[in-house]
Amino acid sequence: MAAGEIDLPFQSELGRESEQTTMYEDEEKKSSNDGSVPIQYSSDALSDHSSISYHYLTFDTTLPHPSRQFPSDSSEQAAPPQPDLKKFTSPFLWSKSRKNFTVWLSSIATMITAYTAGSYSPATTQMSAEWHVGKVTILLGITTFCVGFAIAPMVLAPFSEINGRYPVFAVSGVLFFVCQICCAVTRSFPGMLVARFFVGCGSSVFSTMVGGVISDLYHAEDRNTPMAVYSGFVLVGTGLGPLVSGFISQNTTWRWVFWVQVITCGLVVGTVIVFFREPRGSVLLSRKAQCLNNWYEQREQLGYFGFEMPTGEPASEKKTQTQRVRWKVKSDEERESLSKMIGISVYRPFHLLITEPVVFFFSLWIAFSWGVLYLTFGSIPLVFGRSYDFTIQQAGAVFSSMIVGSIIATLLSIYQESLLTRYIQYFKGSAKTQSRLLRNLDVSSPEGRLYFVCLESALLPIGLFWFGWTQFPSIPWIVPTLAIGCATMGIYSIYLATFNYLADTYHRYASSALAAQSFCRNILGGIFPLVTAALFNNLTFQGASSLLGGIGAVLTIVPWVLVFYGPKIRARSKFAAEIM
Repeated sequence: MAAGEIDLPFQSELGRESEQTTMYEDEEKKSSNDGSVPIQYSSDALSDHSSISYHYLTFDTTLPHPSRQFPSDSSEQAAPPQPDLKKFTSPFLWSKSRKNFTVWLSSIATMITAYTAGSYSPATTQMSAEWHVGKVTILLGITTFCVGFAIAPMVLAPFSEINGRYPVFAVSGVLFFVCQICCAVTRSFPGMLVARFFVGCGSSVFSTMVGGVISDLYHAEDRNTPMAVYSGFVLVGTGLGPLVSGFISQNTTWRWVFWVQVITCGLVVGTVIVFFREPRGSVLLSRKAQCLNNWYEQREQLGYFGFEMPTGEPASEKKTQTQRVRWKVKSDEERESLSKMIGISVYRPFHLLITEPVVFFFSLWIAFSWGVLYLTFGSIPLVFGRSYDFTIQQAGAVFSSMIVGSIIATLLSIYQESLLTRYIQYFKGSAKTQSRLLRNLDVSSPEGRLYFVCLESALLPIGLFWFGWTQFPSIPWIVPTLAIGCATMGIYSIYLATFNYLADTYHRYASSALAAQSFCRNILGGIFPLVTAALFNNLTFQGASSLLGGIGAVLTIVPWVLVFYGPKIRARSKFAAEIM
């Protein structure tokens, strides 16, 4: 499976976890007294020379009872107790509190990652003066961060699918933390660029793989709220970075911008290492099979051979056969080698980007939106400094509008889908409903993810035009500040819709489709800050904002086309049609 921001959950994890008991004799008595057909046990004797039967294990599998065969020597040790299998419960069946904790912890880690991306720009003035580097050149620290952020998941995602999310989070988190220290203590600009690259590599998993964590815990119909919360934390963190760092840069040295990140990063990474539980279902199932096989081997070493396996005969009587049992997991057999998985992770996203129009246009749309988001790191200090004589700290405070806009958009996204479902059900059940459009609405289809974004995405170009044409000293500063919040709400809606639609459309290829948009998004996000000053100075504030607003307005046609023609487009797609 390719790298990306959301992975498909292991398909055999849909069942419930079977509760086992070690009181086998009591259960046999219960079976014979409740009127059911008693289990007939085979009397075949087994030894270490008997062949071993291998069976596939799923979360639905009912584990067999040990046979009645005991060591002939009564002085032998007692059979080892059955291991505790609760820690191998299917993540879909975790308690609500445990799921919520996992999502919130992952989302907070994502916020710290976004905070790291946005906190660099307020420190550039001091770093430029200390190292005698141009103001545009110093922004390469954002670019190298984004390059690391775009490339690392291509290699790290296959590791998370083989070994689980936790080890990848733990190792990458340590790299993230150590490289943040390097940023704080480095004495040269090249050292800063290298450290920022590896900060991007280490922090990328806390953004790109959190979508996969959510898919490990929730089915598609339950995924909207956690995905909305996760997306909100991304944009809140992006606005929080320059807000906090602007205050630090105004009142102390730039190194404290990074020392604060070291502290926050250390706390979050430490919490993840201590409290995060592995949510990858296929990995848990493999560990469960290994745990059971180890227990079976321990029993056999003490002379306890065999388990009563059902024979699969008709249900007229519950026949079993005594076997030496070992478990295996189908996903382990279907998994490619690590080198091949990495090759697929690198190749398939770009193949989808070139051959799939849906992936291409969604990647173009989200990449432009993300470029506009990163462009604010340079445009807000430039515009507000020139038009309103704002200091670095005051310009940083403007980013609070981005935080407010993200929170509002998150709350809307959580409730609007359920409200639309109720609305459609109510009016479709009414005899007065004659609207052809309403009759054709289907919230359960992939296009159902786009109904709201058709309208909400227009907030991005509206906010850009609003921002550009209110940039005059005679207009209060709060007016363009509100425009930033409006544009952020549009970016949020595009970000969430891209995740949901590509995941619902491409299913097992979703991680590749999302990896393609992630790569485009982060690369363009790293380029835009380098051209911000030239764009706004050469085209004027109004001209630059109008150009960006015009491009954003044209791209809002993407969801409208898919709402009306999405099923036909998916039918022509090789990958989507295979799934359909």
